[in-house]
Amino acid sequence: MNLNLSVNGKLHAIEAPEEMPLLWAIRDVIGLTGTKFGCGVNQCGACSVLLNGQLTKSCSIPVSQAIEKEILTIEGTSKNLEFLRQAWSIGNVPQCGYCQSGQLIAATSLLDTTENPTDKDIDTVMSANICRCGTYTRIKKAIHQAVAIKNESI
Repeated sequence: MNLNLSVNGKLHAIEAPEEMPLLWAIRDVIGLTGTKFGCGVNQCGACSVLLNGQLTKSCSIPVSQAIEKEILTIEGTSKNLEFLRQAWSIGNVPQCGYCQSGQLIAATSLLDTTENPTDKDIDTVMSANICRCGTYTRIKKAIHQAVAIKNESI
């Protein structure tokens, strides 16, 4: 079926079955490989994207549910994502890096909805993303650092 997807502000006309997971449309059809396959069952968060601003695990929804919605992947940009990228770099957050695109997208979702998140806010949102290397402490510090960077830029 011919579908139109808006990914990172760009419209992509693709041919894919309506039931194809959004993850595979993004990675295999469009060619944006930053969004990762982790578990395929909505558990690990490696495939996280923002769908109309909502944190969404792209492995678990059909591409048909993303039509006429804006998809933000790790290859895209937003102000909060840029602040987080700076903080991730400053804090040397990634170890293996595999989960980090999902971690950054989840953190972007958090900063998009919570101006100054507490540790509890961070734990609540970020608990849906698994990091096998255990970089949770660095992730939390980086989110706080991103808020500080954001506040300095105002």
